[in-house]
Formats: sequence, structure tokens, C-alpha cells
Amino acid sequence: MMSATVVHKFITFVGFMSILHAAYSAAQHRSYLRITEQEFTTLPIDILIQGIASLFIVMYGVMYIAGDFKEIRAVVDLENKSWETLRNLPSFQVFNHRGRSLSPEYIPE
Repeated sequence: MMSATVVHKFITFVGFMSILHAAYSAAQHRSYLRITEQEFTTLPIDILIQGIASLFIVMYGVMYIAGDFKEIRAVVDLENKSWETLRNLPSFQVFNHRGRSLSPEYIPE
């Protein structure tokens, strides 16, 4: 059972801050290239590595914060339920309807 601890929340926070720092560095690099009138070809390798590593750090932290994963297949959740339980739809049960007035035992109020 995976539970979110303070450590996992801190790891996720650090990952988000690192992604924001990589984005700020990329924007600053682009503005530097505009000021020096150089052509943009690609980001420096350190910004790319920081962005990718930060993405994986955030994914790791979010996996623990999100909790346990559920099966995609509905059969896993439904195989322990009986047919009566599956067909029980309380929102569609109506007990007070006009058909009761057709009953021979009906006495109007």
C-alpha cells in the first residue's frame, strides 16, 4: 500500500520547482540569444537534462501522492458482486405512483 508521506510531497515540490527553474532558464536563454542577435538552434544540454530529470522526479512523487492504482478492467471490481447487487438501482425505484389507484385495494385519502 502506497501512502503519501511528507517526503514524497517534498520530492514533488522540489521537482515542480526544478521544472519551473528549467523553464525560466530556457526563457532567459532565448532572450539572451535575441539580445546578442544569434539564431536559436537548441537549448543547452544542462537545461534539457534538468527538465527531463525534473519531469521524472515529479512523476515519481505524484505516483505516491495519488495512492493505489485501480484496475482498468471493470471485471476485477465486479467479480465479487452478485447479480442482485448489480441490478439494484435505487434511483429508479418508485413506490408512490399513479398505478396504485388502479388497484382494487386502493382507498383514496
